[in-house]
Amino acid sequence: MKIAVTGKGGVGKTTVAILLSNIFVKQGKKVLLIDADPDADLAITLGIPEQIRQSFTPISEMKDLIEERTGVKKGTLGGFFKLNPKVDDLFEKFAYKHNKISLITLGGIKAGGSGCYCPENVLLKRLIEHLVSQPDKKIILDMEAGIEHLTRGTAKFVDILIIVVEPDIRSLKSAVTIKKLASEIGVRRIFVIGNKIRNNGDKKLIVTKIKEIPILGFISYNHKILSADLEKEGLTLIDDSVLQNELNDIESKLFV
Repeated sequence: MKIAVTGKGGVGKTTVAILLSNIFVKQGKKVLLIDADPDADLAITLGIPEQIRQSFTPISEMKDLIEERTGVKKGTLGGFFKLNPKVDDLFEKFAYKHNKISLITLGGIKAGGSGCYCPENVLLKRLIEHLVSQPDKKIILDMEAGIEHLTRGTAKFVDILIIVVEPDIRSLKSAVTIKKLASEIGVRRIFVIGNKIRNNGDKKLIVTKIKEIPILGFISYNHKILSADLEKEGLTLIDDSVLQNELNDIESKLFV
């Protein structure tokens, strides 16, 4: 199963991506976690020690690698480069294995609206397509707000797109926009997870404002999650019965 996670900045995409990974891990399965949001840090949320995290470099910032694989000339603007660079060895080279989770950090895709059809974008999108096209893999892709990392070629391999929202009008409007764009490129199953829920009024707001998107479940505002984030302890160690019940509910709908 391949799951892409997106949503407006600050709604808790990375938290949800880790919690979804934990569902697979508890089933005894290995997970490939793709960090494609430059403003997030899945390594912290996984609880990877700081001295190891400091050695990570997003692939989008590996200039020598980008030049080698795309053939773009160093220090040039424009010009020709390969549209199908070799990427099949990059997972083994750059993924970090943490328990049953393998993490690969991509970095950001430059927005399509910026007019940039550039070598790093080509390399990252080609790598994502290669990874998600692998059969029988459990993959979770943590994306920036929007769907810049997905193409029509990639979308056909994504089983589920999850849009994370919070009880906030801006994040709910963003969800509707993301759903429209994702549908246009062929993503078939699109769901919402409501995060940072404090009461039934929060749930009602989400249900009312996004009637056209099925809701997979809700995750309550949780002080243990906040504390783990602040202390950089990682979410994999959280033991909370309310959270576990919420994840069980999401899991039951995820595999229908």
